Amino acid sequence: FARTPRPAFGLPAHTTRMTITHTTCQAMDRADPLAFARLRFSLPDGAIYLDGNSLGALPKSTVARLAGAVQEEWGQGLIRSWNQANWVGLPRVVGDRIAALLGAAPGEVVAADSTSVNIFKLLAAAVDMAMKSDAARKVVISERGNFPTDLYMVQGLQAMLGTIELRLVDDGGIADALDGSVAVALVTQVDYRSGRMLDMGDLNRRARQAGSRILWDLSHSAGAIPVNLNAAGAELAVGCGYKYLNGGPGAPAYVYVRSDLQPSLSSPLCGWFGHAAPFAFSTQFVPAPGIERFQCGTPSILAMQALDCGLATFDNIEMAALRAKSLALSDLFWQLMDARCAKFGFRCVSPRDHASRGSQLSFAHPHAYEIMQALIERGVIGDFRQPDLLRFGFTPLYTRFEDIWLAVDVLAEIMQSAAWQNEQYRHRNAVT
Repeated sequence: FARTPRPAFGLPAHTTRMTITHTTCQAMDRADPLAFARLRFSLPDGAIYLDGNSLGALPKSTVARLAGAVQEEWGQGLIRSWNQANWVGLPRVVGDRIAALLGAAPGEVVAADSTSVNIFKLLAAAVDMAMKSDAARKVVISERGNFPTDLYMVQGLQAMLGTIELRLVDDGGIADALDGSVAVALVTQVDYRSGRMLDMGDLNRRARQAGSRILWDLSHSAGAIPVNLNAAGAELAVGCGYKYLNGGPGAPAYVYVRSDLQPSLSSPLCGWFGHAAPFAFSTQFVPAPGIERFQCGTPSILAMQALDCGLATFDNIEMAALRAKSLALSDLFWQLMDARCAKFGFRCVSPRDHASRGSQLSFAHPHAYEIMQALIERGVIGDFRQPDLLRFGFTPLYTRFEDIWLAVDVLAEIMQSAAWQNEQYRHRNAVT
């Protein structure tokens, strides 16, 4: 990835929170050195999209790429495209592109399966390794408020093996819970509800001191904040491809295993694409020597190509610049909320400290669901999380400062007019 100079984002020095105007925000957009990246996306006219932390927007290049893959590679090349179009190598090609965003080395990341499946694979492998060296290390710890699928994977492994213990700790309590009984800590770097961000380097250091390992879930951090896995001493990580990486709904996830650990870890899902020689059709599983051993079944080629297009939206973008804009966007949103909406009972549950904040803000309100539905109907798209959170994600590649102004302006109007009290907004959708 080429590098761009790190910009200085933020409000003009003479501007106070009470004097921020629509014009101020438009001026910030004109001065934004990352504004060119928005042109890489297809965004609906009139929509203000603040939910890229749940599903990234559509890259313009994806449409042509998939059309070519369907019409030419599949339609004309047929099965020959496994070789001629290098379908067989896509999980590694895409994995190496993800590695560049995560501060990992080539050959340490492979795109495969879903986040849930990948958690199961690495969790089982790490617990197995720990218990073989010390049978007393049979505890998996995680935060009580971790994303539910992460905890479900532990529960499933626990039910199957019957030997491991899941120990839940209060949010922020991972470091103090690391002791001689812990095999693995399953930790999400950025909390999906509040956007609270953990110090990866510090927790990795504490885990090493305790003789434990950490499996990181990067689903709400990769592509939004700088992630330096190698520099932070990370050993294991997973993440999804459909949020900030813009790979499309249900995009392939990915697995990171530090290179020196790869020969020692055994995936419990021994699929043929993880075999050292898949087309030898041996009846005995022999794991591939490198990161490919963490693949399982046949990869979804069309989804893999869409993810590759999503990753291309980061070309010529420096992650430090992305982070600077992310913080400027969220600071602006928070300031406007304080100035225009505080009187309506909103309470921000996200950290104010930059070092502890991901790329989102969440506001608690007793009528959060109805308010979010009213926002969405007016083209301001965020989402709702139980029990009472309005969640707004800031994707610096395509979110404008003007979008922040317009979003808060619409929210203020909804609250002032009490439009959210309309009966239609009480109906709960299947996906919130």
